[in-house]
Amino acid sequence: MSTAAATPALSQELGSARGRVLADLLPASRVRDVALVLGGAALTGLAAQISVPVPGSPVPVTGQTFAALLVGTSLGAGRGFMALALYAVAGIAGVPWFAQGTSGVAPSFGYILGMILASTVVGALARRGADRSVLRTAGTMLVGEAIIYAIGVPYLALATGMSATAAIAAGLTPFLIGDALKAALAMGALPTAWKFANKR
Repeated sequence: MSTAAATPALSQELGSARGRVLADLLPASRVRDVALVLGGAALTGLAAQISVPVPGSPVPVTGQTFAALLVGTSLGAGRGFMALALYAVAGIAGVPWFAQGTSGVAPSFGYILGMILASTVVGALARRGADRSVLRTAGTMLVGEAIIYAIGVPYLALATGMSATAAIAAGLTPFLIGDALKAALAMGALPTAWKFANKR
């Protein structure tokens, strides 16, 4: 077998071993990948405008975290990272698509940094099949949420001078019920999307 013939076969085998994410069901091209990254960033910015202020906290409840995790699981680690990094960089540069139509660096910016890492991790897990069943999807979402808070809450404490206890009370506790609802939505949406795709 020639090297030229072996290379595509090896690439196909490696791609199969890594598994697929939902975005891989679309015809592969550079244009597709660019569109997915831009679309992922835009979806996160749009979801961030679904925002409810939390009394006593500089961090509102938004649809942003759900969008970020959905982008990561649907696009995979690489494209998920690029989409959320683009979202963050554009927001710092002045695009008003952070929560409540803001931009720049605020005390809640740590959550956005957390979303970049979380989208990468859940994307890697999804490529290993972690978005194919209800229970695995729930676990994937919980891992992503934990990463967001692991970066967001300490950043909030440093940016505002809050104690660790106060930062947890303002930046974690009020969001637990909402995060459980977001996880439930993902538990239904992602496995259902795979079932539909597999029937086609």
